[in-house]
Amino acid sequence: MRLSLLSRLGLRGVTIIGLVFLYVPLIVVVILAFNRADSTLWPPTGWTLDWWRQAWHTSAPKNAFVQSVQIASAATAIALLLGTLAAFAMSRFSFFGKSAISYLLVLPIALPGIVTAVALKNTFLRRIDLGFVSFKVGFGVHSIIIAHSTFCIVVTYNNVVARLRRSSPNLLEASADLGAHGLRTFWSVTFPLVRSALVAGGILAFALSFDEIVVTSFTAGPGDQTLPQWILNSFGRSKGVPVTNVMATVVMALSIPLAWLAQRLSDSTESIAGRR
Repeated sequence: MRLSLLSRLGLRGVTIIGLVFLYVPLIVVVILAFNRADSTLWPPTGWTLDWWRQAWHTSAPKNAFVQSVQIASAATAIALLLGTLAAFAMSRFSFFGKSAISYLLVLPIALPGIVTAVALKNTFLRRIDLGFVSFKVGFGVHSIIIAHSTFCIVVTYNNVVARLRRSSPNLLEASADLGAHGLRTFWSVTFPLVRSALVAGGILAFALSFDEIVVTSFTAGPGDQTLPQWILNSFGRSKGVPVTNVMATVVMALSIPLAWLAQRLSDSTESIAGRR
């Protein structure tokens, strides 16, 4: 009994230390975004909203933010389409090489980002010859979207395939027995079952794409810059640190609620599956 109590206290202590290690630096960044001093001076010398006004009237961070949203939206749309189709194929059909394809689908998110980035850059640099057509991808916004889609697909695929595996195939058979055709069965039975998984996967894919910097740095064109890239480039400039803290706070304000919402939707999906 005493050993069990000590184990629980030890686990709680380790958990608290881990949370403090992760979130205290984020809280410091938020506080410094309102600091009157134009440096990382601690403790804060006063409070001001001047840096927020400066960030609002500066075109570079705003343009980077808009480009990040556009890229993340496009990558999420592609990931939802391809990831959902792959999830349906893997959960509904059996075919030769299914295990290998499943492994290849989740591989991009298991590999270190730098490995994926180098591989994609080498691919985009080469001319691809398909026999009937030859082309070169090159670098630009389109290359960033393609690169982000490679790991965003994994997120949507995992969410949807997990939900499909927990749903009973008897529902589809019952729908067919009642005379519903394939499209009607999808809209009335299958889509409501996977809807929350689609939303959760889309939110996570958007957040991953919006925050990505390693893959982006290797696949961006000369004039392309996302918000994480702008933050990284601006942090080394002493005069730009307060505005950088502001934009980092904006990223956290966008990413943390999205991650929380995706987690809530995933929990809701699991609870629905558990009641079935």
